[in-house]
Amino acid sequence: MTAHFRSFQSNFLNKDDGQFTYTSTEQKRVEDMLSEEFEKRVEGEEVKNITILRERHAEYLLKNLHHLPKKYAGLDASRTWMCYWAINSMNILAADISEETKTTVVQFLKSCEHPKGGYGGGPGQLAHLAPTYAAVMCLISLQTEEALQSIDRETLFAFLTRMKQPVGNFTMHDDGEIDMRSAYCALSVAAILGLPYEKLSEGVAEWIISCQSYEGGFGGEPMTEAHGGYAFCAVAAMVILNRFRLLDIEALLRWVTRRQMKFEGGFQGRTNKLVDGCYSFWQGSILPLIDGEMAREGKEMPKGLFDARMLEEYVLVGCQVPTGGFRDKPDKNPDLYHTCYVLSGLSIAQKYSIEREGEVLGGSVNRLVPINPVFNVTTESEIFAAKHFFPDAN
Repeated sequence: MTAHFRSFQSNFLNKDDGQFTYTSTEQKRVEDMLSEEFEKRVEGEEVKNITILRERHAEYLLKNLHHLPKKYAGLDASRTWMCYWAINSMNILAADISEETKTTVVQFLKSCEHPKGGYGGGPGQLAHLAPTYAAVMCLISLQTEEALQSIDRETLFAFLTRMKQPVGNFTMHDDGEIDMRSAYCALSVAAILGLPYEKLSEGVAEWIISCQSYEGGFGGEPMTEAHGGYAFCAVAAMVILNRFRLLDIEALLRWVTRRQMKFEGGFQGRTNKLVDGCYSFWQGSILPLIDGEMAREGKEMPKGLFDARMLEEYVLVGCQVPTGGFRDKPDKNPDLYHTCYVLSGLSIAQKYSIEREGEVLGGSVNRLVPINPVFNVTTESEIFAAKHFFPDAN
């Protein structure tokens, strides 16, 4: 693999015009770190150590799935998320998951199911739309009948209906907060489980549109700053609703493509923020969603709106940890969250690299399993669920 990387080029270093700010100082620090990481890998005309360390990542994921260190105690309400991040990552890596592990995960998630529907973040906790999404997508990712049959769809639908608000949005839990996440979590769960999400959709598209900011992205609620996570939730929800064309797509494309960093190659979440590996998915997935919807209408998304190869370069140079797992950027530690979303974003980038470059960065040995960007589960997992919940469509 030659050293002709498009990322980490000195002509794209940030220029602060001699004005000292915290933002520009932090940007320079990140650029210096990435330059150092890149130089470690360059030997003559070769770039070394850009192979995905599948076995080490699988070991890291399984270790954290079965036994979390003490520092995770503060995330007790996110245990369903831990399961999803680990299992989805294993699937994307095409790593083996034992039947014993699958059954253990199913049993644990069943203990998180609330009697009145939905899932809490852990056993005995209140039902919440975010861990409900995580639990359902994890169970689907296990690709077993045991996992899918464990979901109480009747009480789950009752929970989703209870969270729906008259103005078109959803609360995250009983008397809980309202933001873009809740709309996406509710609709994605209903859609993938074959629940009548049409009954949940009244006014939702109109509320989502009201959250598109002057920049073109989406905030968590109306009149707030555009953010990558909320933007993904908004676009994916509109795809599920089949109301995509109501968005200001030109403004959205302008905003999301400007979030890819010229020097680093990865994405930032908001204007004037630092690159972060997790936005490889949150921002990177918006582009195939737009691409897919335009293709359905017989149109093509303009080529070259984002550089998939540069995103691959950022992930493999800046985010991969040699001992296992992926991180935000070189001065951070790996965690399950970033491992999941970095791999998801890398899978998306690889799809475009194969189409435009002929192969993924690092060669075929680095190829990951494709994902469905609407739900962020592997395509195989989504198809398995569809055969179970939509038998008449097969």
